[in-house]
Amino acid sequence: MSMQNEQSVMRTDLPLANRRQGKVRDVYDAKLDDGREVVVLVATDRLSAFDVVMPTPVPGKGKILTQVSRFWFEMIGKKLGHFFKHHLMAIDATHVAGLSDEQRAMLKDRVMVGVKTRVVPIECVVRGYLAGSGWKEYQKTQSVCGVKLPSGLRQSEKLPGGPIFTPATKAASGHDENIDFERACEIVGRDLMTKLHDWSIAIYTMAHDYAATRGIIVADTKFEFGLPVGGSSDPILIDEVLTPDSSRFWPADQYEPGRDQHAFDKQYVRNYLEGLVAQGKWAKSPPGPELPAEVVQQTLKRYLDAYRLLTQA
Repeated sequence: MSMQNEQSVMRTDLPLANRRQGKVRDVYDAKLDDGREVVVLVATDRLSAFDVVMPTPVPGKGKILTQVSRFWFEMIGKKLGHFFKHHLMAIDATHVAGLSDEQRAMLKDRVMVGVKTRVVPIECVVRGYLAGSGWKEYQKTQSVCGVKLPSGLRQSEKLPGGPIFTPATKAASGHDENIDFERACEIVGRDLMTKLHDWSIAIYTMAHDYAATRGIIVADTKFEFGLPVGGSSDPILIDEVLTPDSSRFWPADQYEPGRDQHAFDKQYVRNYLEGLVAQGKWAKSPPGPELPAEVVQQTLKRYLDAYRLLTQA
């Protein structure tokens, strides 16, 4: 996948119903040529950090996210499809009704057409290593989202008991909130959360083991699930999956517990922004600061490196 001379897409305005704008994706309700109702997810080149969308695009980032998701959805379907289903129906807009040829061309490589669902309002986070907000919480409480951990663990250390499930509430805007499993059960029901717990751990374990063969550590990730509209009552995996936006990817050959890690994800941007915060130039609230060209280029390089390592034979 080449990003040379890539035109950035920061926002779409398609002639489709019920446009919703997330931090990175523009989402629409639509119909296929045969009349089936679907959801259309467009990955823009917006970048969010600390739940704030930056004003500077990363040209081509949305295409990389879409192709990484496609790769993982296909693998999940092959390896775990007997346990549960996912939403992805197509990765092009050829059969979405009401679009012009120009709009279809703009969407090339950055669109997913999926099953329409009611989104379960819980972020299903799985952590295999102690990083990010989990590391911060552990330092205060020796636990993460109610999961008690052994004392003496270091930053970025692999969790000795295996991956843990640490849910969060889904915020329409602002920050998601880490919660414990019992609180998640109160919100959506114990039977549903038990399924999502088991499925999330299974997906993470499969992806972690595969990525390890490609020189990448999947330190943590988050999944979203939805209940199909007018169909089965069983939840299905939706949204993006195992991308550098939703996961921490670390190069295995540079991994060293006890410090922040080199990363294939947007940690490079987070580190730059943390520097601004330390200097009193930003307060982790909107609007986000403009990103220098070097930060944009280095971020794109990391996303591309992850894509190539994961997907190329």
